[in-house]
Amino acid sequence: MKKQEEQKDLLENLYGMEEVQDLLNTAFVKDQIQKLPYAFVNKHLILPIEENDQEMVVVTSDPLLLDPIEELRVFLGKDIVVKYARHDLIKDAVERCYHQKADKTKKLMSDLLKTSKKSEFSSEIKGYDLLERSENNPIIEVLNSILIEAIQQKASDIHFEPQEKDLMIRYRIDGVLHKRHSPPLEYQAQILTRLKVMAKLDIAEKRLPQDGRIKLIVGGRDIDFRVSTMPTSYGERIVLRILDKKNILVGLDSLGMDESLLKQFKKMIQLPEGIILVTGPTGSGKTTTLYSALNEAYSSEKNIMTVEDPVEYKLEGIAQIPVNPKIDLTFAKGLRHILRQDPDIIMIGEIRDRETADIAIQASLTGHLVFSTLHTNDAASAITRLADMGIEPFLLSSSVVGILAQRLVRSICPFCKESYEPSDEELSQLNLSKKQLSENKLFRGKGCDMCHDSGYLGRLGIFELIAVTAALKRQIMQNVDAEDLKNVAISSNMTDLRENGKRLVCEGHTTIQEILRVTKSEEEI
Repeated sequence: MKKQEEQKDLLENLYGMEEVQDLLNTAFVKDQIQKLPYAFVNKHLILPIEENDQEMVVVTSDPLLLDPIEELRVFLGKDIVVKYARHDLIKDAVERCYHQKADKTKKLMSDLLKTSKKSEFSSEIKGYDLLERSENNPIIEVLNSILIEAIQQKASDIHFEPQEKDLMIRYRIDGVLHKRHSPPLEYQAQILTRLKVMAKLDIAEKRLPQDGRIKLIVGGRDIDFRVSTMPTSYGERIVLRILDKKNILVGLDSLGMDESLLKQFKKMIQLPEGIILVTGPTGSGKTTTLYSALNEAYSSEKNIMTVEDPVEYKLEGIAQIPVNPKIDLTFAKGLRHILRQDPDIIMIGEIRDRETADIAIQASLTGHLVFSTLHTNDAASAITRLADMGIEPFLLSSSVVGILAQRLVRSICPFCKESYEPSDEELSQLNLSKKQLSENKLFRGKGCDMCHDSGYLGRLGIFELIAVTAALKRQIMQNVDAEDLKNVAISSNMTDLRENGKRLVCEGHTTIQEILRVTKSEEEI
């Protein structure tokens, strides 16, 4: 606090500058008033926030940025009043101010209907900022707009799906697909070819699946797109996975675990050896949890190495090896070579086969801490899956130290959140009683512009953590049936996924329907 006051005094006394702390709520930023070209604002990080007939007020993070200020004074013919704001605040304000208008993509889609069928497009792809560059070609402009819109709506994937009469475009937001656009069928080939050119794929090959990557800049930040093509009866289907570093929160405290579970998990990742498994379906946040665990365990005294398919986000101070089947660099082969690099902690993206499982267990038994993932419905089933791969129960009981199962549930939108009194029938779906609720109320989202009328905004994790205790080790040696293992874990005070979800419902963070959606058991199907 004292340092901030000293900085404020320095700005006011030495430079005569006033500090703007609530920059995102200034009228120009909120109303997206763009008085200067994006290229100039992004290059110099000088953002106008007020204007009248005589002067314009701008903010900057560099008190000595004199030449651009003088350029503005000459260009506008007005006095320029300079105020100070933090660098990160200005970056966020620039991105919000030059944010694509919500209905721009819809307008471009309608404009496509009025354009000629003989549209051409350029194959020249560069790492330009999508917010800065404007294309005259309607196909390029529409595609750029779709990418920007999906990023702004925090989508994790974009689906381009050829249909009989049009091209359906869907975004996966908070784990659920939403239909967004349907450009005319005549533009399907041009849009999909443009995507393949951007991903440096073979545009002539339409019979075989292909994989590629696109690197772009949006609002000054690098964003990667993983591209997958698949031939279907109506044409090539293309799915883009959006890898935006700004959206990943690496840190165990940001995952949403309850306090007791978090404390127990942190103890596990400080162990010198053993295997810690994270389980759940695709898209349940396993990679984020593993990265957070590695981040927590990292120190300059430890050598941490990973083998992943692919490396989604780069972690500082950690050696990450991407799997490459084309040159026969598999999980097993990469893991075998990692062990010659004197590691302390190893992360395997996924245990997929017996060979990888064998090497992981041997690594844990020879003094290494191993993190990995499995695709199972709950934590106990991870032991059963490894046993099905052919791993002996005595090896499992002596190497596995903890298993974390997780799901992601959508959070109720805070902008349209409302309380309501649930029916007994609704409560019975999750075995809840009104005594467990605060004032007999639950919460839901009505739907608004902020959540695109879904009633949900963002996601939370629900977890179940099994610590391999002495009792559980005895059970593994006797029988690796998942149900029996789960019963032993529950008797040791484990809270399962659904019980963990109940807590979030009662606290007003999510809904009964969300918990049922992600924790549906095999008996309920």
